[in-house]
Amino acid sequence: QVQLVESGGGLVQAGGSLRLSCAASGRTFSSHSMGWFRQAPGKEREFVAHIQWSGPIVYYTDSVKGRFTISRDNAKNTVYLQMNSLEPEDTAVYYCAAMRFPRSPASTREASYAYWGQGTQVTVSS
Repeated sequence: QVQLVESGGGLVQAGGSLRLSCAASGRTFSSHSMGWFRQAPGKEREFVAHIQWSGPIVYYTDSVKGRFTISRDNAKNTVYLQMNSLEPEDTAVYYCAAMRFPRSPASTREASYAYWGQGTQVTVSS
């Protein structure tokens, strides 16, 4: 079992930065690939980024490439999402998630993730 708690959201002007954190409980965190998703008002939840359990192999959706960076610190049981050059279109509730099975490759599919945080609101004003 992995329990996740996100933090770091808030209100920021366009062009600004935020760093989201996702603190995980459970001894198996380091064995789980992790992902970030987001849900904007009136839209379905969408994939943002993921990082493999086995090392810093990462993948991003096109709209955030070059602006967002996902990373993890297994010693702190935490995964991060550094968000730079924020745009109003980035406004959403951001969720971190852990893959269903340990030592499995990360995925862009929601159904592959069994553990979710409660979400943190990010609002970017123009």
